[in-house]
Amino acid sequence: MTYIVNFLFKEQRNVHVLYSYEGMEQYIEDVVNFMHQGILAGDFVILIENDQIYPLIQRELIKHLNKDQLEFVHYVNNFDFYFSSGSYHPPAITKYFNNIIQPYVDNNILFRSWAYVEWSSIEEPLHLIEDFEKIVDEAVHTLSFPLICAYEANRMPDYLTTILMKIHPYILLKNNIITTKKYQSLKDEK
Repeated sequence: MTYIVNFLFKEQRNVHVLYSYEGMEQYIEDVVNFMHQGILAGDFVILIENDQIYPLIQRELIKHLNKDQLEFVHYVNNFDFYFSSGSYHPPAITKYFNNIIQPYVDNNILFRSWAYVEWSSIEEPLHLIEDFEKIVDEAVHTLSFPLICAYEANRMPDYLTTILMKIHPYILLKNNIITTKKYQSLKDEK
């Protein structure tokens, strides 16, 4: 994954990638590679992650990065991020996200982001995820930063997978980033 992802991010900054993972070991390896290579390229990394998974990632990162390089990591608890208003509410999440990235934008600092997406139950209205992902896709293109949205494959019903394929122009699949033919940019919808 490392070579392909970094080549793509050097060529193009506004990359919104869907990553559907199946095993935690591979997930940890992929997120650590993404962060490690980003930091080596000079990017700050905003990691929106589950508080139980983050220590596992941090343990691996320490093997690859020195103390100064670890300062390039901005960790955000994903529960606080997605449920800052008490529920999965796209406008509140967007406001939270904008507050996180504003210092990077204001100071012209390159950053990339990895977001571990989870919600409280499969009964959540999935259209809310669609609404938020559309907002994020527009932000990625407007602010020109790479973002990988990670979803646990076995928690993704077919309906959600179809929605996400339309919102993400790229998919990380078996260590390759491919362009999805189902992607529909917001410009196409207008």
